[in-house]
Amino acid sequence: MPVPLHSFLHLLFIGIIALFPVVNPIGSALIISPYLSRLSESRKKNAVRKITMYAFFICIISLFAGHWILELFGISIPVIQVAGGILICKMGWVSLSSDQQQGSDQEKEDTKISTADISDQLFYPLTFPITTGAGTISVLFTLSAHSADKNWETYLINTSAIILAIIIMCALVFFFYSHTKTIIQKLGANGQNIANRIFAFLIFCVGLEIAVTGVKAIFH
Repeated sequence: MPVPLHSFLHLLFIGIIALFPVVNPIGSALIISPYLSRLSESRKKNAVRKITMYAFFICIISLFAGHWILELFGISIPVIQVAGGILICKMGWVSLSSDQQQGSDQEKEDTKISTADISDQLFYPLTFPITTGAGTISVLFTLSAHSADKNWETYLINTSAIILAIIIMCALVFFFYSHTKTIIQKLGANGQNIANRIFAFLIFCVGLEIAVTGVKAIFH
């Protein structure tokens, strides 16, 4: 396999695995279900479309602003790789060791807000922090540092992979948010718990790999 293609697929996989637990489209869909349950089908589709669009822009801005923020504070990329990798490992470990199902980037109390009219709630709290919150932004900062490269071509390949991962996550958000009733009926609590544990293990491994890469760069 050509090196650019291998690098692209590798970062695409890392991006999806790292973003899935923090965006958590399945768990988030269950959280926002009360907001959407009282809407007509057309209004629900429109609301989901706007949430997906807002989430995409938050992710893209976080991805591209991350590099400039690091330069502003004078933080080196290997340090961010180590710190971000440890943070991602911690997220995976907490999910693995917890006996309770946990959503990422959302606060349970947000579901108490009235669902009668959600037009002024599509960005906050439905998009931020329920769909994309501080955890998502932190992961994107880490991925931004992980994809940085002095070679312009390599940087474009790496960034393209992460953008594609963001698009895939937004597509999952749109799909699961549009089918909240079906998810609740078919997945069930046990199925959601199994899926969360599998992805928790994968996110722990991805975080460990990013941290090790940073450590190697520091000592090199």
